[in-house]
Amino acid sequence: MLLEICAPNYQSAINAQNAGAHRIELCCELAVGGLTPSYGLVRQVMNDLKIPVFVLIRPRSGNFTYTNDEFEVMKRDIQLYKDLGCSGIVSGVLNPDYTIDAQRTKELVEFSKPLAFTFHRAFDWTPNPLEAMETLIQLKVDRILTSGQEPTAEKGLKLLNELHKKANNRITILPGSGVNTNNVAIFKDSGFTEIHTSASKITNTNIEPIISMNSPKFFNETIGIESDYETIKNILNKLKDEK
Repeated sequence: MLLEICAPNYQSAINAQNAGAHRIELCCELAVGGLTPSYGLVRQVMNDLKIPVFVLIRPRSGNFTYTNDEFEVMKRDIQLYKDLGCSGIVSGVLNPDYTIDAQRTKELVEFSKPLAFTFHRAFDWTPNPLEAMETLIQLKVDRILTSGQEPTAEKGLKLLNELHKKANNRITILPGSGVNTNNVAIFKDSGFTEIHTSASKITNTNIEPIISMNSPKFFNETIGIESDYETIKNILNKLKDEK
């Protein structure tokens, strides 16, 4: 069974290779489900790792329905990481109703070639997962990272097994979320050929922050965040008034 480690930083990537993992998915910001890692991080990891590196392409947190500009950013990032020699791309796009955005996902798959393409856990938001899987098969996606539309893959095992059976070797179903030493055998015994986990532990820096840099109001997948034109203009006008 192939073990893919979701690595959110350089040390995680090194630990994955040294421990014997077969592949990594490189990203950042696990707290929001993972985002596109920086160019510097990808370059350093590609320089120091010998195992395959897949790179997550997700330009922001929140939903998986992107503007035209965000979509262009995604394609530019894919080109950057193709040029660095990564082995695969992990990405995907949904329509506003959470169905697969077939046109844009097809563009990403084509743009990623000849690299492998994994459709990420946006799949777990789709209203009809079996239909969504058939769409992704038609789009030549190589694998689907999914928890079986449950908080953890163990809880989603029923759907995972159904997807795996219906896939019939046409696409790889990659179980992920909450996979650990206590339950990994369940997935191997069920016939899955690959498994995904961050294998995370909490490390203590022993440094107490003077003030928190977290913004709890932003940790909400039902909202979007953008700098507002009118607010910016009002601030500038206020500054002018204070002269």
